[in-house]
Amino acid sequence: MKFGTFDDTRKEYVIKTPKTPYPWINYLGNEQFFGLISNTAGGYTFYRDARLRRLTRYRYNNIPLDTGGRYYYLYDDGDFWTPGWMPVKRDLDFYECRHGLGYTSITGERNGISVNQLAFVPMGHNAEVHRLVVKNTGSTKKSVKLFSFAEFCLWNAQDDMTNFQRNLSTGEVEVKGSVIYHKTEYRERRNHYAFYSVNKELAGFDTDREAFVGMYNGLESPQAVVAGEPTNSVASGWSPIGSHALNITLEPGEEQSFIFVLGYIENPEEDKWESLNVINKKPAEAMIAQFATDAQVNAALAALAAHWENLLSKYQIQSGDEKLDRMVNIWNPYQCMVTFNMSRSASYFESGIGRGMGFRDSNQDLLGFVHQIPERAKERILDIAATQFEDGSAYHQYQPLTKKGNNEVGTGFNDDPLWLILGTAAYIKETGDTSILDEQVPFDSDPNNTATLFEHLKRSFEHVTNNLGPHGLPLIGRADWNDCLNLNCFSTEPGESFQTTANIEGRVAESVFIAGLFVFVGPDYAEICRMRGLDDVAVDAEAKIDNMREITLTHGFDGDWFLRAYDHYGDKIGSKENEEGKIFIEPQGICVMAGIGVENGQAEKALSSVQEHLDTDYGIVLQQPPYSKYYLNLGEISTYPPGYKENAGIFCHNNPWIMIAETVLGHGDRAFEIYAKIAPAYLEDISEIHRTEPYVYSQMIAGKDAVRHGEAKNSWLTGTAAWNYVAITQSILGIQADFNGLKIDPCIPTEWDSFEITRVFRGDTYVIQIKNPNHVSKGVASLTLDGTAVEGNIIAPVGDGAVHQVVVELG
Repeated sequence: MKFGTFDDTRKEYVIKTPKTPYPWINYLGNEQFFGLISNTAGGYTFYRDARLRRLTRYRYNNIPLDTGGRYYYLYDDGDFWTPGWMPVKRDLDFYECRHGLGYTSITGERNGISVNQLAFVPMGHNAEVHRLVVKNTGSTKKSVKLFSFAEFCLWNAQDDMTNFQRNLSTGEVEVKGSVIYHKTEYRERRNHYAFYSVNKELAGFDTDREAFVGMYNGLESPQAVVAGEPTNSVASGWSPIGSHALNITLEPGEEQSFIFVLGYIENPEEDKWESLNVINKKPAEAMIAQFATDAQVNAALAALAAHWENLLSKYQIQSGDEKLDRMVNIWNPYQCMVTFNMSRSASYFESGIGRGMGFRDSNQDLLGFVHQIPERAKERILDIAATQFEDGSAYHQYQPLTKKGNNEVGTGFNDDPLWLILGTAAYIKETGDTSILDEQVPFDSDPNNTATLFEHLKRSFEHVTNNLGPHGLPLIGRADWNDCLNLNCFSTEPGESFQTTANIEGRVAESVFIAGLFVFVGPDYAEICRMRGLDDVAVDAEAKIDNMREITLTHGFDGDWFLRAYDHYGDKIGSKENEEGKIFIEPQGICVMAGIGVENGQAEKALSSVQEHLDTDYGIVLQQPPYSKYYLNLGEISTYPPGYKENAGIFCHNNPWIMIAETVLGHGDRAFEIYAKIAPAYLEDISEIHRTEPYVYSQMIAGKDAVRHGEAKNSWLTGTAAWNYVAITQSILGIQADFNGLKIDPCIPTEWDSFEITRVFRGDTYVIQIKNPNHVSKGVASLTLDGTAVEGNIIAPVGDGAVHQVVVELG
């Protein structure tokens, strides 16, 4: 069942009913200020850090689920409603939500009044702009009232919802003209405040939540809206909100616009105050003045559209398959940019409180956006590297506001260091900029203890070789990519963290996955060494990579597939010897991606085993059979019910590893089959089963052992976005940035005749025609650049900034 439709021309998803199977959301903001908004106007805003600089409140685990947002109530002679349907839930004569690139437009109509709520974060501003257009669609004159509503958070979102003995006494606001200023704690250590303005004269306002909502009312029927009259309340100590009341009179066919700005301001310490306890409002007034008219708002929207047009132009496909084209050209790279901004911190599934930016996560996310914004990718790499320790290990997460490691999560995830090599290599391949390797980067965010980025990469590589177990495989530490495979935890305490608790210390538990990742990433490290003239270091690295390859084949293969790990006792995990969890997806993908077992047929066996044991109609499950009970030696993975999350759920993050692995073996039909099973645009017709947004990937889909097989969870913020983008654009469509140029190596379904890709690379634009007259999956028979034959399949950068024609024939 479909609940909307794609509008590819406008790059929008158009939702036709507010009653979607789950809140379908969008992200606003590209730089420092961000907002989440659902198709019913729920959500929240923050500056840079969803935990430490939260502007508005949002209540998770609420009933109804999506409660709290930036709401606008229309009061019409005793009748009141909201254009996004929620929270009032009054029947609408018309409803439509259009989620676009960095903006959302929601339209509701009732009793001859239409209200359009357009929300976006303008480029270069720390503010969310909402333009409300109210139109009289009837035949008689209308006099109505418009009420805005936003509930301010007291900055630290975790403290905001726990420290009530303090927080119910700290709320402070100022009101000046049509602007409400939220200044809680500004009198002491803070130098920042929020404001909420409208570009019209007010009929009244409210800043105290109880006065506006009522002690015994909810947001579905705030008492000020029910009465049609604001109370002009000024919050003092209690929960501060922002609500403007506006009188509107409309002739038949007339419309009026109202521009609201919800913004964030920081003032220098010496310039905080206008007078005693009166905040310096000049920066806020200057920002408000830039969005006082429709013309200014339209110009900001045009700039936002141009920004996205530029980003998306870096890679475009024309294939004749509209679902493939919209994923590659619009929605997948859009999601990659959102994950760049958010990592895994702020969504409708992640509160932004418990997680910051992930070391592993952010390095993987780089793969999906480095071609769009390489300069910001460079900044991100240096931020990530600064949370590394001298021994090559790293904080697993860091807070984006402080850029310091997160002590609450700590370190010891032994795959983390290798991802820094992968992310850095991706940046150098895309840009050719090796100067990043000479950047001085702190250890543990200590500016007095620094080394070059290259030295950080060296220690990342050596962290693996310095931490090997009994079989010569890498020690797993707290966990590897699968945070829930906790082989050193042994937890029996309820509520104890599986990821930060190690009740048994030992250097026995080993990861075949990290071994595969080491062999996959290692050649990039060796090549970087050679770029720096360190041939002896490169040769030594290659010897260690070759050794790990052999060890993996000897001790990491179980006859028909790769093992997952060895546990604390040295027993096999992911083996046919196990009763449950006999085969895992991760090592089959990463080891074949690394080329392990390709020459002797073991890779072929592994992927055949994946298809036989792990495949389903909705994607490939993580392992089989699922765990039916809690295994003390395995940790969190065995706590989930069968078919969910890491216990045999379909993890969309590692499905593309199998896609890529299939292309290594030349299986183009199989690779694309897996791709289409989990790509959201291909799932739009089963949205009642899938539930999450049909325009972005989710982290997990319930596996075949689950009660609700095919139901997705945890959409938007997932490494799924980057890895699926890599799988389709680089491995299947076959356009890959390499150290020496642009590599052309498609692996496609045999039935495909041709397709065309436009790829911007190091300042040049390449229009690449791929022809497949012999209907093969893989193999470049000929390649020409501007009519001249090129030997091999790598196009060296031309460097003239011009458009170049590339013709490739497969055979």
